Amino acid sequence: GAGLPRRPGMAPARSCIKQIGDTARRMNTPAPFDPSLRKSLDDGLRTLALDPALSAPLLDYLALLLRWNKTYNLTAVRDPQEMVSKHLLDSLAMHPFVDDIAARGGSLADLGTGAGLPGIPLSIVKPGLRVTLVESAGKKARFMREAIRQLGLRDARVAESRIEAVAEPGAYDAITARALATLPLIIELGGHLLKPDGCLLAMKGVYPHDEIAALPAGWAVREVHPLTVPGLDAERHLVVVGRTS
Repeated sequence: GAGLPRRPGMAPARSCIKQIGDTARRMNTPAPFDPSLRKSLDDGLRTLALDPALSAPLLDYLALLLRWNKTYNLTAVRDPQEMVSKHLLDSLAMHPFVDDIAARGGSLADLGTGAGLPGIPLSIVKPGLRVTLVESAGKKARFMREAIRQLGLRDARVAESRIEAVAEPGAYDAITARALATLPLIIELGGHLLKPDGCLLAMKGVYPHDEIAALPAGWAVREVHPLTVPGLDAERHLVVVGRTS
């Protein structure tokens, strides 16, 4: 049939759909980076004893983050070179400490992950590690779902929720948090998620003496590891906390 009459100046539906699709593709298609940025990431991965071939998916994630950041303000760091050191390599500095968990297909909950840091970089470099990205902000959760889809991260999922409301008690081998809160508050909010022998892998700057002293009864520090982040001249420590009984 002739179909419905169209008002002058009214774009056909197909044209509208194409425009929407083009906009989505512009939002999601990775942009090329300066070769020096790729080299910084390659060198940093080598320093961390990771395969430089992982640069490709990590830069795909970074490109997506940069694109969404223009609209949704997901992270305060906006310079790509800074993002390599302060987001990607900083997140990956703890990677040896999830090796055993990844090797047995264990689970990690990344609490208050924001745009997926450190959870998405860890998921990229540790196939088999089951990562739950816990974040209550809807725009950040939407970004992470899109990143997981585009990067094909089959073992990562998003829990759009406040940390204390995640109803998965005793489900995780480890929880992690980066620049989230003090050690006692992380335990208060997310300690219920850990298996009896599970541990908190807390990413901290300077050695957190006061936070360690304030840990609640029944919890204690197991180990503290100084971390070196390539391209970052700042103190970093991984604090491992577990139950005492």
